[in-house]
Amino acid sequence: MRVLVVEDEEMLADAIAEGLRQEAFAVDVVHDGEAALERLSVNEYDVMVLDRDLPGLHGDEVCRRTAADAADVRILMLTVSTTVAERVAGLRLGADDYLVKPFAFAELVARIRALGRRVRPPAPPVLERAGIRLDPHLRETRRDGRAVPLSRKEFAVLEELLRAQGGPVSAESLLERVWDENIDPFTTIVRVTIRGLRRKLGEPGVVETVTGVGYRIR
Repeated sequence: MRVLVVEDEEMLADAIAEGLRQEAFAVDVVHDGEAALERLSVNEYDVMVLDRDLPGLHGDEVCRRTAADAADVRILMLTVSTTVAERVAGLRLGADDYLVKPFAFAELVARIRALGRRVRPPAPPVLERAGIRLDPHLRETRRDGRAVPLSRKEFAVLEELLRAQGGPVSAESLLERVWDENIDPFTTIVRVTIRGLRRKLGEPGVVETVTGVGYRIR
């Protein structure tokens, strides 16, 4: 799952991003509204964590423009306001959910995962196919009941393949959704990660290469 964090407090933004990466999300960070709209115009995100009180272009305006563009990204708005009227106003602008600062990081992760299940198409909380069971919340993977320890990127790649429900996923799409925008587009990291994933999942192999297209779970 790919997340855009829009937060002008740089230390908070970096802390959120690092924590989300530990949860196997691909995360990009910007610190103002104009940069957020620019990223949204060139990248596809599942969820945007949007600080409401941004300097310059206010978070409300970022939310309004994003909703007006009918973008697929879900918006989780962060705010220091605790009033019902303020939260309702944000939801009317197009936000999908609200989280009041200060917040528990575990709740932030849970809300992002819940929003992510509403896109591309809606996915169940636990993904299962071909004897594989992946629980994003618990960060657990099992193959025919056997625990499979995966790295963060292996876990994220497997999650994307399972979300495709048997359809092929291109290497370019995996690169975009699992790694952030700083990754070298000519890297072989997807192929290396797939190799490691196949080894850990064991036999019989379930990660199939679709020549000229990408990878899928049989």
